[in-house]
Amino acid sequence: MAETNQCLAKFRCGKILTTPNALERLTREDILCGIGRHHAGDWGDGDNEANERALIKWTRLWSVYRAENGTKFWIITEANRLVTTVLLPADY
Repeated sequence: MAETNQCLAKFRCGKILTTPNALERLTREDILCGIGRHHAGDWGDGDNEANERALIKWTRLWSVYRAENGTKFWIITEANRLVTTVLLPADY
């Protein structure tokens, strides 16, 4: 039987935005890897319990990651799941 690629997404990300500061400090690979992890429910250094509750209660999802160069960045999906933002803590 042939293996199929299935999306393991736990939710819809909606429109994905990245702050100018994050675009300057992160590579494309950092951003894409972070979005993939966030979308799959790997919250990085974020609050796992809070995010799992947020999936059920439709509240904001907040993941915390480190770029290859060590830069800390966040990915936040709004409660309505219409927008996901990649940003640095200083951008918040």
